[in-house]
Amino acid sequence: MGIPSVRREVHSYLTDTLHSLISELSPQEKEDSVIVTDPQYTSLVTENIKALWRTKQNLDYCFLMMYAQSKGIYYVQLEDDIIAKPNYLSTMKNFALQQPSEDWMILEFSQLGFIGKMFKSLDLSVIVEFILMFYRDKPIDWLLDHILWVKVCNPEKDAKHCDRQKANLRIRFKPSLFQHVGTHSSLAGKIQKLKDKDFGKQALRKEHVNPPAEVSTSLKTYQHFTLEKAYLREDFFWAFTPAAGDFIRFRFFQPLRLERFFFRSGNIEHPEDKLFNTSVEVLPFDNPQSDKEALQEGRSATLQYPRSSDGYLQIGSFYKGVAQGEVDPAFGPLEALRLSIQTDSPIFLKKAD
Repeated sequence: MGIPSVRREVHSYLTDTLHSLISELSPQEKEDSVIVTDPQYTSLVTENIKALWRTKQNLDYCFLMMYAQSKGIYYVQLEDDIIAKPNYLSTMKNFALQQPSEDWMILEFSQLGFIGKMFKSLDLSVIVEFILMFYRDKPIDWLLDHILWVKVCNPEKDAKHCDRQKANLRIRFKPSLFQHVGTHSSLAGKIQKLKDKDFGKQALRKEHVNPPAEVSTSLKTYQHFTLEKAYLREDFFWAFTPAAGDFIRFRFFQPLRLERFFFRSGNIEHPEDKLFNTSVEVLPFDNPQSDKEALQEGRSATLQYPRSSDGYLQIGSFYKGVAQGEVDPAFGPLEALRLSIQTDSPIFLKKAD
């Protein structure tokens, strides 16, 4: 069926005509027929349908956020056609708790669209208000970028400055924790073959979750490979040549009981950048300041561990770049853990775990 069409100034009858023709067809008749009309009109109608669908989708997101805001401390946006990695919840929670600053606005656990985006519940009101102002204009993942631009970008600065400022608010976790598996979009007739390329990648180190802690070191960091990023599992830690007396310290936000520890230095690309002659030390929360005091308090089990002048107890050491072992339950909750370098090293340090 062919339908020529002339544009009318007052009203277009083409939409009504097509609606009548199509609605009166049975399912079998629809399979047996083709309607040909102006391609520009077809494109225009398609775009209008997409815009209406996006508009409703934006409103759905807003209503869901407003309902969920009081349900928890964090809010994570997901979709109904995804799969998740093991331990995804603990990984997200600890990644949020370990952020060195509370200034972040979005933590991303997937690089696709609006999947796996974490927000602080306190920020949802601002986000919803912004989306409601522009929900007709752009999809929500675009609007999120505009929110960041409005908050931190300066029109008098260049794009690089803007990107650096936005990077402080929008922090990416790798590898991705969620993968899009659906192919049929909720927009009828649309095939969606989106895949997150980071989902199948191996992490830089063995999957684990570090307890929330303040990290510090006397070592000079090489380029941007900071200890903070390594502890948050965003990257590895790389430092200039260690010297005797240097340290890496993890001071826990809340005293906690550790069962085991594992540290690995060096990697495949730089196998010699390892820690040598380095001890692993712990600082118990309720720590006797001397062996004599430990005996008086009935804590003789800790006397077998060498004690430093500032109260740390040595529980292990590095061998071929690796330190691992169990933590004696007699220590009780720990306030801090420290790696103490005993002698000068001739090489850089590259720490993965």
